[in-house]
Amino acid sequence: METVQKILLVITIIGAINWGLIGILDFNLVDTIFGVGSLFSRIIYSLVGICGLINIGILFNHIEAK
Repeated sequence: METVQKILLVITIIGAINWGLIGILDFNLVDTIFGVGSLFSRIIYSLVGICGLINIGILFNHIEAK
């Protein structure tokens, strides 16, 4: 399970970097690579969002375990 958690965390970090680029430079890396509003862009955004939600659950599990 630890490997899956690390993969989810990496995907979430990549999403956070993209949001940082949007906020600071008004540059969307995902749209630049895959095209604005393309199916692949939507899949990437959905994947990052799902990984973020799973990471919230992992965080609460670690807090309860202590």
